[in-house]
Amino acid sequence: MEIDGAEAARSQFALDWSVDGLSSNHPTMSARRQLTRRQLIGLILLVGGLIAAFAIAPITTGIVLMAIGTVVYTGVLLMRIDLMIRSDGAQRYAFSDEYLRAQNDDDLPTYTVLVPAYKEPEVMGQLLGNLAALDYPVDKLEIKLLLEADDDETIAAAEAQGLPAHFEIVRIPPREPRTKPKALNYALLDSHGDIVTIYDAEDRPDPMQLRKAAATFAVAGPDLGCVQAELAYFNADENIITRWFATEYRMWFTQFLPSLAKVNAPIPLGGTSNHIRRDLLVGMGAWDPFNVTEDADLGIRLRRCGYRVAVLDSVTYEEANTDFVNWVKQRSRWYKGYMQTWLVHMRQPLRLLRDVGVGGFIRFNLFVGGTPILAILNPISWFLLLLWFVLEPQFIVDIMPPPVYYTALIGWLVGNFAFYYLNLTVAFELGLRRVFRAAVLLPLYWAMMSLAAIKAFFQLVFTPSYWEKTQHGLSREMPELVEHDSAR
Repeated sequence: MEIDGAEAARSQFALDWSVDGLSSNHPTMSARRQLTRRQLIGLILLVGGLIAAFAIAPITTGIVLMAIGTVVYTGVLLMRIDLMIRSDGAQRYAFSDEYLRAQNDDDLPTYTVLVPAYKEPEVMGQLLGNLAALDYPVDKLEIKLLLEADDDETIAAAEAQGLPAHFEIVRIPPREPRTKPKALNYALLDSHGDIVTIYDAEDRPDPMQLRKAAATFAVAGPDLGCVQAELAYFNADENIITRWFATEYRMWFTQFLPSLAKVNAPIPLGGTSNHIRRDLLVGMGAWDPFNVTEDADLGIRLRRCGYRVAVLDSVTYEEANTDFVNWVKQRSRWYKGYMQTWLVHMRQPLRLLRDVGVGGFIRFNLFVGGTPILAILNPISWFLLLLWFVLEPQFIVDIMPPPVYYTALIGWLVGNFAFYYLNLTVAFELGLRRVFRAAVLLPLYWAMMSLAAIKAFFQLVFTPSYWEKTQHGLSREMPELVEHDSAR
């Protein structure tokens, strides 16, 4: 396909902006550089200080580390329990279909739907059917399929579907980093919608979701920057991994995020079905192409810029990972991205404190920073507990004086039991017996999380911007194809 000079120049500008826009215009908000000089110096001093402390006073140093670990561990657990309790009465914007259809289509905002996909030809038919089912006036809707320019198989599969006029294939030029946020940035500059949303290749959104999000923006006030819909799984009951995953997602999108919105804390957005004002996206430098959880990072930046995130009573169904290896790939990427996001926003902690307030600062650290930390600390606490019951070594007694011991007991036993019980209630609410029975074995799922978190830590050190691809279309319970009308 030949393009003229003007088109080539525009494409090159969009490509440069998609990679360099955030790091050039807002360098302190970009994960392009993992550690600032100040952070690197602080890390070196910390490691050196710990080595020296262990050499001089190993028992005292062990007590201090155990105390810090116990406080962090207990704090993360207690904050999660608090969010689950607060979820009662947390607002989720809801609109009836009758109310939405009564609205004048001329008053609706224009909409851009961005759908990145890579090496996924097998889901193109399903994807296009699901997107064509969206109930929104097509003269105000543009749907862009973001496909890598060298992904010939997926491009051919998309073209073979007979795309409606409001669909467009955007070929993303090959350039590092080859990540989802880079593709989103590249397409954003040539988009025209007042509101932008993202769906993944396997997503099956509520057909009325765009109208619901537009209605939320209309009634919620000018400080609303983003509307996050609920994500759930169409194959929740396929195997034990999907059942665990379904319980976790239910807790995340019906309890954690609504509660964070209720207290106006920074919200790490979900990967899809977040509906964002385009003017804010462009002004903020859009997504960070070097952060592998660009959604979580964007949610934090929105709050720092003074905008709220609302939670929408509308569901997008996704495919839960059915395979252990595939699940670990996805989860380690999420944990790595949370670590990146925490490092970026803690570069200037006092500025972050001013931006989000004391409560927001504490919740950001315990929720975003604490999510991977909790997964890493779990096996350490389990090992020490097992070691004590089996061998009763003296060093555990030495590093756990009574104040530390009893605090750890509350965190490890009482806190974990309370969190486990609340997880069981969430699983019960799903109304699927096998999901509830699987939830009884959730500690095994937590062990899987720990493996993924440890992997994420090493990837953060050696391959920070590497996007580990999650394969879709593996489920035996893929929903029936939603037929689309190419003439729409």
